[in-house]
Amino acid sequence: MRWLRTRLGGGERGSALVEFVFVALVVFVPLVYVVAGFSAVQRGVFASTAAAREAGRALATAPDVATGLARAQRAAQLAVEDQSVEATDVELAYAPAGAGCEAAGAYVPRLVAGEEFSVCATVTVRIPLLPEFVDANTATGQFVVETDRYVDG
Repeated sequence: MRWLRTRLGGGERGSALVEFVFVALVVFVPLVYVVAGFSAVQRGVFASTAAAREAGRALATAPDVATGLARAQRAAQLAVEDQSVEATDVELAYAPAGAGCEAAGAYVPRLVAGEEFSVCATVTVRIPLLPEFVDANTATGQFVVETDRYVDG
């Protein structure tokens, strides 16, 4: 029987190509999607951390609160855009010293000498190929700001 198959051109000709395509579809495509999803989440984490840090620095060096809040918002947008995340997906909130981001919201920094507060930046992370209404994926970065103790004025 083997002799006949060999004479007729082999019975398993082309099966390696079929197996490779099957393995590529079953293993490699989901693997690429998982890597893309993890990189999107990591990009969101980096963006939220950078946004909180830059917003805190911009706010701490501002001459007054209104200017500082505007500078902080713009600095956060630039930091998020730098990580290739949409700048419309960032929210800034402020918390008093010692409180976490879950307590952020109603607090507004006064920018007095030696004041401590936290800047919390929340970024919505979009995972590729998921619908837009799936907004449960967020990353929050926190940065503790201490204004200078010795200021002019």
